[in-house]
Amino acid sequence: MVAILSPGESIRNSFYYNENKVKEGVASLLHAQNYPLKLDELTEKMRLGMLQKLAGLNTRAKVNSLHITLNFDPSESLSKERLIEIADTYMDKIGFGNQPYLIYQHFDAGHPHVHLLTTNIEASGDPISLHHLGIRKSEPARKEIEISYNLVRAESHPKAENVLKPAYNSKVIYGRSDSRRAIANVLNALLKTYHYSSLPELNALLGQYNVRADRGTKDSRVYQNNGLLYRILDDQGKAVGVPLKASAFYNKPTLNALNEQFALGDKAKVPFKKRVKNTIDLALRTPGLDSLARLAEVLKPEGIHTVIRRSEAGIVYGITYVDHKNKCVFNGRDLGTAYSAKGIADRICPLPELAPFAVQQYRSFPLNQVPVPFLPPRWHGPPSVLTTTKDFHGNTQVYNGQSLFWQMMEPEYTTDYVPYEFSGKKKKKKKKKSNNT
Repeated sequence: MVAILSPGESIRNSFYYNENKVKEGVASLLHAQNYPLKLDELTEKMRLGMLQKLAGLNTRAKVNSLHITLNFDPSESLSKERLIEIADTYMDKIGFGNQPYLIYQHFDAGHPHVHLLTTNIEASGDPISLHHLGIRKSEPARKEIEISYNLVRAESHPKAENVLKPAYNSKVIYGRSDSRRAIANVLNALLKTYHYSSLPELNALLGQYNVRADRGTKDSRVYQNNGLLYRILDDQGKAVGVPLKASAFYNKPTLNALNEQFALGDKAKVPFKKRVKNTIDLALRTPGLDSLARLAEVLKPEGIHTVIRRSEAGIVYGITYVDHKNKCVFNGRDLGTAYSAKGIADRICPLPELAPFAVQQYRSFPLNQVPVPFLPPRWHGPPSVLTTTKDFHGNTQVYNGQSLFWQMMEPEYTTDYVPYEFSGKKKKKKKKKSNNT
């Protein structure tokens, strides 16, 4: 069993996430614990109102909701009664046994799992501490429950290291499910989970799941009214189907709401810049790395998804890195010019005529001592390449522009001047000018 805890600032958003799943037929409400009435006597308004009333007792608490998922192994077949029993035991062990909470069973994944929704504000108005709740209480509770109910232990599965682990694992496929529901699932999983600071960065993230946030053209009504549309993309990245307004989703992911998220994300992702830059630097030293596509392949096992932005003509004009490990999105230029599309291309292949042996020699330098390629404004001899030769001590030398042989054999730059004594030409006499008075 695996337990995932997600503290939040809005009980309403988490509540309707689960309720909408029920209305769409992909979830079921199993139980309402510590409510004054039985489940079949509670209306939707009453279920939400109970949680909101408790949360409202402490207006100073920034976090007033807790959304938990209990995930079980696909081989396990658990009845509704057993799921409720396990959920009640878990909530009691982590200190939420006396709080009102709702238990939902979801059917939209390949493994059994339940969602638990509650508030951390007690009837006295005091908040239940969520600090290190996962380490202090959830993990011990999970291990005890695995033994008590004879569940498949999480530790029995080998840990997959260096594997891309995004927060959401399903791409939206047009026509397979309801468009609004499919887009909403992606937005719910990603918008509050990742740190990003612009719409292009957000689209680099959403694009992995065939979704794009679109402002429209500058002369469109959507753009002029500061609106936002969400579209489904096909495998080629082209929009398909009818776009949906941001206001059509219950959590209202409008442009104004995203602008607030951009400001928060810009600060939150700063501590993780160094990790992304170091990972890119190491990846660039991989033998045989000769293209942006190859760089993306090398970064993928490190949890970094690389989005290469191209114009309609196929010209690369930008690059974005999605760090799934720290859940941050970085535009390449924001990391530094060396990590922009042009900077990366220059570091991969600084000269288009580079020979394979010259590339290896160039890449053998330490990262902080990589020579800057230089072509002189004028040179003689064969086409300019990086060449290698051995000096008197047997050390390999690299020369820009020309080989050492051509540099030694080339005469000094002249204007083809020949002394007139050897030219065979007679010196012309200057005519004296007559002074006319």
